[in-house]
Amino acid sequence: MKNDENLGYRVLVTMYLNKICSVVLKINFDNALLLVKEGVEMKIAITGKGGVGKTLTSAMLISIFQKEGHSVLAVDADPDSSLASSLGFHNPNDILPIVNMKGLIGERTGTKPGDARAFFKLNPYVSDIPDEFSVQHNGIKLIAMGGFKEEAGGCFCSENAFLKTLLRHLLTKRDEVVVLDMEPGIEHLSRGTADAVNVLLIVVDAGKSSLETARKIQKFATDIGLKCIKVIGNRVRNEEDKNLITEAVSPIEVLGFIPDSEEVRAADIKGESVMGVDKKVEEEFLKIKESILRQIDRCN
Repeated sequence: MKNDENLGYRVLVTMYLNKICSVVLKINFDNALLLVKEGVEMKIAITGKGGVGKTLTSAMLISIFQKEGHSVLAVDADPDSSLASSLGFHNPNDILPIVNMKGLIGERTGTKPGDARAFFKLNPYVSDIPDEFSVQHNGIKLIAMGGFKEEAGGCFCSENAFLKTLLRHLLTKRDEVVVLDMEPGIEHLSRGTADAVNVLLIVVDAGKSSLETARKIQKFATDIGLKCIKVIGNRVRNEEDKNLITEAVSPIEVLGFIPDSEEVRAADIKGESVMGVDKKVEEEFLKIKESILRQIDRCN
């Protein structure tokens, strides 16, 4: 009789524990769905020698994240870039870069156009810039920052102070996927902002100068504390190109190889969107996106 009572008790306890487990699993599943729905927070910086495909890489990853339901902020931080065109924005040449908004910068830094005063605000207010001074297309928000100014004698101008503060804000305060299409090199990142970059992608092709630039960028990135540095090979024609790139950038990991594409090149020359012009290119970028997510988990 006692054994029967113990058996009944164990059955009840087992049923109760199973019920608790099912509730916990349901909560975790619901939370997972909520995370997918709300998207992720991620900061991706993309650089490399001019002309190797930085903007193509930026545009493809931005579009993929947006199509998957994430909130995406595209940042064109290269004065020679054409990120808006590659993303299919209408009248991209009419988009005014932030660095050219002299009145705004003067108001926020306490200077006037042409003012050569030595003192200005080094930490101007920029929190409203991403929402008030961005443009949107197909669910993608874009900011054209423009390039940092060359400064004679190493002096620091108000425009650069404003852009540096804005860059720091984008990397440390925004809770969305932020993709930066940067100048060739990452000199305008600092130790203070490097920690906020989840992954630095260096885009290369099989050219010697491209690979040399990648090694210089990798050294500087390591010096300022960037932890997750990866390479993407672009315009890859064959296995020889893959091997050349892999050996040249070692020990940096190559996340993927983008095949050389006449269709993509033609769209780029015309200043048209590169989206949807080559299925093989898109498939490779989808794989790279998955690799990026895995690497971020490992690096951070």
